[in-house]
Amino acid sequence: MSHPEGSIETSLQAHVMLIGIHRPAKLNGFTPKMMRELALAYTEFEDNPVARCAVLHGHGEHFTAGLDLPAMAPLMQRGERSFPAECIDPLDLHPSSEGRRRSKPLIAAVRGITYTVGIELMLAADIAIAASDCRFSQLEVKRGIMATGGATLRIAERSGLGNALLHLLTGDEFGCEEAQRMGLIQRVVAPGTELETAIALAEKIAAQAPLAVCATRANALLAVEVGWKEAIAQMRPIQSQLANSEDAAEGVRSFVEKRAARFVGR
Repeated sequence: MSHPEGSIETSLQAHVMLIGIHRPAKLNGFTPKMMRELALAYTEFEDNPVARCAVLHGHGEHFTAGLDLPAMAPLMQRGERSFPAECIDPLDLHPSSEGRRRSKPLIAAVRGITYTVGIELMLAADIAIAASDCRFSQLEVKRGIMATGGATLRIAERSGLGNALLHLLTGDEFGCEEAQRMGLIQRVVAPGTELETAIALAEKIAAQAPLAVCATRANALLAVEVGWKEAIAQMRPIQSQLANSEDAAEGVRSFVEKRAARFVGR
């Protein structure tokens, strides 16, 4: 039986962790309980040595209608987090001096209503697979508040300031064509296939060398968040570490032996 305040469900399929938002009767609207459990799930993913890639998805016909404002308002008024500071922030907004950041890749599989924090969770993921029936809206201005889950940062970074403000300042609803034009989603699929598509992609990523995957992701993020100069400066020392790993040796062996590599993450 579903909890009235919703829940976050996790399961492991080989090297892929599924993280499910479960409150379908309320369009997966987020309560403080759900935000806390989501942070715990991300932390579980980060700390599980078997899990190499994760998929975030919603149960039911919709990803999430966003925050359950009556439930979340007291926390927002007090300026408090809804999860412990030592947890991984699902919105990836911890300054580098505070808390921990996710280091492994995560894919968002979204469908139907994907509002406010739903967009922000999608943008905080690394890749977004969207069903063609998605309805997006960053509508905080319609409720007298502002988007503080990363939308003001990531929409502007991906689509330019004008495109970002077009949607941030109007709170209008838009579909997959506009979301893809703005670079907010990477692939559009038929409704009902977004999760299997995301899992297949996660399995492909999980089959690669884990250390190399995490290093590649980290370097790309560094280039975006800090700049090319810092990202370039780290390339050679990181590559030296990778080249001396067991996985790099396995990569050479598998190439010579014309077989799929069997990476162990060392």
